Amino acid sequence: MRSRVILTPILVIGLVTVLIGWSLVPSGDRTSLPATIPNRESFAAQVTQLDEFHRTAWDRDGVVPAPPAQSLELMRRLSLALHGTIPSLEEIRQFERELATGDSDEVITRWTLRLLRDRRFADYFGERLARSLVGTENGAFVIYRRDRFVEWLSEQLAVNRPYDQIVREIIAEQGLWTGRPAVNFVTAAVAEGEIDRDKLTGKTVRAFLGQRIDCAQCHDHPFAHWKQSEYQGLTAFYGELNLTLVGVEDKPRVPTSAENSMLAEQETFDPVVPFHTEWLHSEGTLRQRLAGWVTHPENRRFERAISNRVWTLLLGTPAFPDRAVDDLDDPPEQADLLDLLGIDFRENGYDLQRLILTITATERFRMSSQSSAETDQEYELLKRTGAVFPIARLRPEQLIGAMLQASSVKTIDQNSHLFARATRFFRELEFVRDYGDLGPDELEERSATVSQALLRMNGNLTRDIITASPLNSSFRVARLSASDEECLENCFLVCLTRRPNDAERAYFLAQLKDTQDEDRSRVVEDLFWSLFNSEEFSWNH
Repeated sequence: MRSRVILTPILVIGLVTVLIGWSLVPSGDRTSLPATIPNRESFAAQVTQLDEFHRTAWDRDGVVPAPPAQSLELMRRLSLALHGTIPSLEEIRQFERELATGDSDEVITRWTLRLLRDRRFADYFGERLARSLVGTENGAFVIYRRDRFVEWLSEQLAVNRPYDQIVREIIAEQGLWTGRPAVNFVTAAVAEGEIDRDKLTGKTVRAFLGQRIDCAQCHDHPFAHWKQSEYQGLTAFYGELNLTLVGVEDKPRVPTSAENSMLAEQETFDPVVPFHTEWLHSEGTLRQRLAGWVTHPENRRFERAISNRVWTLLLGTPAFPDRAVDDLDDPPEQADLLDLLGIDFRENGYDLQRLILTITATERFRMSSQSSAETDQEYELLKRTGAVFPIARLRPEQLIGAMLQASSVKTIDQNSHLFARATRFFRELEFVRDYGDLGPDELEERSATVSQALLRMNGNLTRDIITASPLNSSFRVARLSASDEECLENCFLVCLTRRPNDAERAYFLAQLKDTQDEDRSRVVEDLFWSLFNSEEFSWNH
C-alpha cells in the first residue's frame, strides 16, 4: 500500500508526459549515430584478422558457417547484450533510417558505438562485471556496500577508463567502503569480522587471470601445475590488510600460514608470485605490487581473462565452450583467439569499449542463429566450431527489461520521464527478487523456470503491460496505426524487433480486419500476450 501512495504523483506526471508526446513514432532524433569510429584503420585490420582466423578454422574443420543475421536481428542482439533489454520502436525507426542511407555493416558498427556511449551500457555491464568480482550477496552492511561498488564500476565504464587502471585500484585500494567504493572488493571477503585472505586470492586469480586454483589452498592442484606453496605465496600479498576505524589499511605484514597436508603441520609463507618474478614491482604496498604483477603488459593471462569474459557476455558462451569462463588453461605457445583479442586490447590502452566494438563487428557475432544443419550432430559441430551464433535464454533482468520496454514505443533510458524510469526500476527489482537471480555463476547454461513462464502467462505485470491504456504501447499501436498492416507490423517490432512472416501476417490480419477502437485494442492485447509468451521472446537470437 505504501508504494502505491508514493508512486501516485509519479503516475500523474507520467500521464501528462505521455499525453504531451502523443505520436506513435516520435519524430525527435535522439539516437543519432557517432560520426566516426576511433582508430578506424587499426580497428578494421583487427576485425579482418579475426575473421580470417575463424575462416581458416572453418575450412580446416570442413564446416559451412551460418549466413549473416538480418539487421534487425543484430539490433536486438546488441541491445540485449549491452543494455539488458530490447530496442524500442523509437530506436528501430531511427536505425532503419540510418540503414536506408548508408552501408549496413558501417551503420551497425556505428550503432554499436552509440550503445556503448549510452549510460545504460555502463549501468548494465557494470552489474554484469561486478558479479565476477564481488558476487551477488549484499553481505555485512556495516563493512560492505555492494551497491557503491557497482555504482563506482559503472562510472569507470561510462568514462571508458582503461581496464588495467580499474583492476589495480580494485586490488590495492585503501580507505572506507563508503568513500572508496573499490575497496568493497576486499570487504566482500570479510566473514565474522575477519578478512578471508584465501578467498581474496582465489577471487583475484579467477577474475583477473581467468584460472581456478582454489583447491591449491589445501593441497597441490591434482590436474594443473599450481602448488599449495604458490597459492599461499599469492595469499601473502594480502597479509598487510587490516580493518580499522578508517577502513581498509595496509600495515606491517601478518605472516601467512597454512596447514601442509603432507606434513600435517603449519607452514609460513612469504609473498611470492608463481611465475615471472621480474614483473613484480619493488616498491609500494604488497597489494600494489601484486596489482602491478597481475596487470603487467606481458601477462597474457590478464588480457586473455577479460577478453574471454567479455566474449562470453556478448555471445553467451566462452571462447572455449568446453571450459568455464574462469577456468582457462595456461596460455598456449601458438596465439589463439584470446591472444588475438588480448594483444589488440593491450595495444589500444586496455580499452573495453574497443574490445566490445571489435567482437561485435566480427562474422562470429554477426552470423545468424539459424543454419542449414539437417541433424543434431551437424548442428552440434557448428556450435562447437563457432560456425553458428549460439542462442541462450534471457537472464531474468533481460526478460523483465524486454517486457517493460515493449510496454512503451519510446526508449526507456536515463532521458525518460520519471514515471517510466521509476516503473522500470521497481518492477525489475521485484521480478528478480520474486523469480530468482542467476547468482555469480550466471554464465552457466540455464533453462527457463516455471515461475517465469507463469508470470508471462498470467501475472499482474503482463496484464498491466498489455492492457490498453494511454500509458502503454498496445493502446498507441491499436489507436494510432494507419492501417491493419501497419498495426500488425508495429506489434511485432515492439515485441520481437522484426516484422511478421507471411503465415503470421495472414493469420493476424484476419483477426484485425474490420476492428476499431475497443475491439481493435482487445485484438492487439491478445497479440501482445501471444508474442510475450512465444519461445522467441525469451531467447537472445
